[in-house]
Amino acid sequence: MKVVLASKNKHKWEEIRKITKKFDMELVMESDLGVDIDVEETGTTFEENSFLKANAVMRATGLPALADDSGIAVDALNGEPGIYSARYGFDDTLDDWGRLQLLLKNTENVPDGRRQAQFVCVITMVTPEGKVIQARGEVHGELLRAPAGTGGFGYDPIFYYPPFGKTLAEVTPEEKNQVSHRAVALRAFYDKLKEEGYADK
Repeated sequence: MKVVLASKNKHKWEEIRKITKKFDMELVMESDLGVDIDVEETGTTFEENSFLKANAVMRATGLPALADDSGIAVDALNGEPGIYSARYGFDDTLDDWGRLQLLLKNTENVPDGRRQAQFVCVITMVTPEGKVIQARGEVHGELLRAPAGTGGFGYDPIFYYPPFGKTLAEVTPEEKNQVSHRAVALRAFYDKLKEEGYADK
């Protein structure tokens, strides 16, 4: 089954493609099909924004579209940055590193023992027939006070994952793809695909 990823993020495509290899799914980027649409993420939840992106790209391509909406939610910040993780600070001059530094600054007064956070990912597929399949995944950890590791992307260098004893930027891509919020969501998504008859049981 050919499925379009509703994202321009190559890192995200590579990570999802590695995890979905066994899904019997040919995952292509929207740019591969000459599609370049900016979807306004007006939802108030990961679920709503994931659906908005998948639905828009499905309409533009006529193919099933898969979208991921994800972010980091910090307990001491009442779940922020949450759905605004990729736009944290609402400053177009900030890149991933700038947003990471802003989050460290905004949590510098949060004491050790109260720095719990989770990465959240919601995967949505919308088909031309109108079928919507959605799954959520989370991975729980805590924020460090300084980055560690050079792998991964986004907030990985400050997200300490206790079972590994290190950040998600300090592990191999294969290790990360076993436990990440995206991997958890995609496994749940695959189970739903099988239930709906889109994948072999």
